[in-house]
Amino acid sequence: MRVMTDPERATKILLTEAEMPRQWYNLLADLPTPPPPVLHPGTLQPVGPDDLSPLFPMALILQEVATDRYVDIPEEVLDVYRLWRPSPLFRAHRLEKALGTPAKIFYKYEGVSPAGSHKPNTAVPQAYYNAQAGITRLTTETGAGQWGTSLAFACAQYGLDCEIWQVRASYDQKPYRKIMIETFGGTVHPSPSELTNAGRAILAANPDSPGSLGIAISEAVEVAAQDPNTNYALGSVLNHVLLHQTIIGEEALRQFAQIGMTPDVIVGCTGGGSNFGGLTFPFLREKLAGRMDPVIRAVEPASCPSLTKGVYAYDFGDTAGMTPLMKMHTLGHDFIPDPIHAGGLRYHGMSPLISHVYELGLIEAVAKSQQDCFAAGVQFARTEGIVPAPEPTHALAACVDEALRCKETGEEKVILTALCGHGHLDLAAYGAYLAGDLVDHELSRDEIAEFVAALPAVPA
Repeated sequence: MRVMTDPERATKILLTEAEMPRQWYNLLADLPTPPPPVLHPGTLQPVGPDDLSPLFPMALILQEVATDRYVDIPEEVLDVYRLWRPSPLFRAHRLEKALGTPAKIFYKYEGVSPAGSHKPNTAVPQAYYNAQAGITRLTTETGAGQWGTSLAFACAQYGLDCEIWQVRASYDQKPYRKIMIETFGGTVHPSPSELTNAGRAILAANPDSPGSLGIAISEAVEVAAQDPNTNYALGSVLNHVLLHQTIIGEEALRQFAQIGMTPDVIVGCTGGGSNFGGLTFPFLREKLAGRMDPVIRAVEPASCPSLTKGVYAYDFGDTAGMTPLMKMHTLGHDFIPDPIHAGGLRYHGMSPLISHVYELGLIEAVAKSQQDCFAAGVQFARTEGIVPAPEPTHALAACVDEALRCKETGEEKVILTALCGHGHLDLAAYGAYLAGDLVDHELSRDEIAEFVAALPAVPA
C-alpha cells in the first residue's frame, strides 16, 4: 500500500481503480453470537428461501443468510462501480481550523455517485442480480428520494423497469428528486396512493396522511407480490444491503493505511442502517480482531430515535404487516414520523444486524435535533465547500461535538465519518433553517409507548 510522504497536509486521499476492493465484507462471520432469526408472520418460524423468493432473486436470498466472511463482487457490478468508485477520503482541515480543535476530522464522501449518495452501492448489485434472474421490473419505496434515484439509475444499467412509491411528505418537499428519478427512467408515485390496497386503506383513515417509509414499503411489496416478473428491492435494513455497502469501509481502511493513521472515533448517521453499516463494519472486524479499538457511534434524529428510545422486539418492516418479522430496535410499525427534512432517517425500525451489534455493546448511539444538525451542515458547507444532505448532518453534528471535546481535553483524536450524500436537492430544507422556520420535535417515550403497544406478539 502506498504511504504519503506528508500525511498531515493531505486533503484528498485517493485510491486508483485498480485498488478498489473486489469483495464485500460480511460481519456475520465474525460476531460472537448470531442475530435472532427472521420469522414468518403466520407461523412464527424462521423464514426459508421459499418464503422470500416471491420478492427477491435467489442470489440475494443467499447473501442475506450467508456466513462467509467475504463475497465476491461480480465484474459486471465493478464495471458500473467504476463510474464513481473508489470514492475520496477527505481531511476536513478547514472545519478543524474553524472549531479550533486538535482533532483530525476525516470524511468518506459518497456524494460523487450518479445519485449523489451512497445508495447506488447496493442498487447496482440488486438490479444486476434481478436481471440475471430474468426479472423485468423492480418496485421499491423511497423517503428523501436518494434510494429511489439510485434504483432508477441501476435499473437503467440492466434494462429493468423501476416503479417507486415515495413518502408523501418528501414527494411534496423535493420535486426535483421526482424529476431526477424520471430522468433515469423510473416511475414515481406519492405514498400512500390509490394504486394499492395498503395505500387506499391508509387514505380512507387519513386522507391527509404524510406517509411513512413503512407505508411505502407495504405498497411496493404488494405490487411486487402480484407479478412473477416483478421483484421488490429494499434500500436499507436487510443484511445483503449492508453487505454491499461495506465497500465504503473497505476503501476507507486502505485510504487510512496510505496516511499511516487509524480512526479513534467513527461516526455515522443511522436510519435503516445501510450507510452506518457500510462505513463501520470493516472497522468493527478490525476491532473484534484486536487490530484497532475505535469508538463506533450511531447518530439518529431525535424525532425518530429507534436505537436510543425504541424497544428491541420483533416487528414488521412495513405498516400493513406484509413483511417477515425482524427483531430490531423499533418505534412500532404504525409509527408516523413528523415530516422532518432528513427523509432517509424516518424509518420506524433499525437494521436487525445493527440492532444486534448495539445489543452486544459494540457500538454507541445518540440522537440529534434538526436544529443542531442543520447548524453543523451550514458550518460544514461554509468551511469544506460541500452542502451535505440532511441525513449526514446528524453525523457531522456528532463529529463537531467530539472535536469540541478534544478542544477541551487537548486530545488529538482521529475522527472519521461518512458524508453519505450531498444536499443539492435539499436546499428547501436549508432555506427553512436559515429563515428560522425549521420545526423540531423530540419524540418522548410516552409518545413511543402508544405505537409499541401494538407490536405483534411473539413467544420468547
